[in-house]
Amino acid sequence: MENPLYHTVKIGNVIIPGNLFLAPLAGFTDKAFRSICLTHGASFTYSEMVSAEALSRDSEKTRLLMERADNEKLLGIQIFMSEEDTARRAIPEILKANPTVIDINCGCPVPKVVKNGAGAALMKKPKTIEKIVKLLTNETDIPITVKFRSGWDLNSVNFLEFADYAIRGGASLLTMHARTRSQGYSGEANWELLRELKNNFNVPVIGSGNIFTPRDAMGMLKETGVDGVLFARGAIGNPFIFNRTIELLKTGEELQEIDLKVKIITALDHLNLTAGYKGEDTACREIKKQLCSYTKGEPGSAALRNKIVHAKNMEDYRDIFKEYLA
Repeated sequence: MENPLYHTVKIGNVIIPGNLFLAPLAGFTDKAFRSICLTHGASFTYSEMVSAEALSRDSEKTRLLMERADNEKLLGIQIFMSEEDTARRAIPEILKANPTVIDINCGCPVPKVVKNGAGAALMKKPKTIEKIVKLLTNETDIPITVKFRSGWDLNSVNFLEFADYAIRGGASLLTMHARTRSQGYSGEANWELLRELKNNFNVPVIGSGNIFTPRDAMGMLKETGVDGVLFARGAIGNPFIFNRTIELLKTGEELQEIDLKVKIITALDHLNLTAGYKGEDTACREIKKQLCSYTKGEPGSAALRNKIVHAKNMEDYRDIFKEYLA
């Protein structure tokens, strides 16, 4: 008998081994970070957001976003577009990556995305999501899922209507960030809307918004009845949140806070993985914001972050961290 809080999730014909998901985060959830999160208990991970238009134009840089990490048996590829024709042109490249799940982004609030009618802008034309999902479900047996917000703004909270069109198109799972597009990432996520979404549809529902601790995850699962939770900003620099949440959900007891030395060792593992995938120069340039996040809240972390920002190569990083590993 499965634990009522920590359990498998069925997405179409795919069984996910647990219900703690890593959100797709542009600039963060590359295959190195996804690998680290899987090592620390994530049940399922998503690629960074992938432009269907760029894929249809044979962008090598975009194609690289869909590559699996070495320990990534399952992978959700999240794509964004404004209409179904773009999805039609991109599908051959998406299928080459052999995703476990294809997720459609209808929640990104970034102006450069929404101004082209993609991301959260799709909330304003819910009939379009039915067309996009239907096209993809007709082209492949891979489950199609949809991630969206509660609405465009507080005057157009239309998540139930939007979800209904997604289900009509054949969506196998719904993920909702319980904020409107106009809220961005500020204010409180309205978890009560997640309960309403779950109560109105039979497919699995994953909840997102205001999950920064294991207790937050447990609270969302208990209060809303959603099938799983999606960790986003709460996992940056904190891949430990997955195993800590599993322990809480299974036993009701929280593990101790992670020791700084363990954080530093994990940060160095993250750096080495990134260098292995992208090369030293790119890794040392791109990893700064990630490594800084590992030390957030620690005594003396401001000075440590200042050193990280000025590091130029692997040797610099190792010199910075070695005093913490003694």
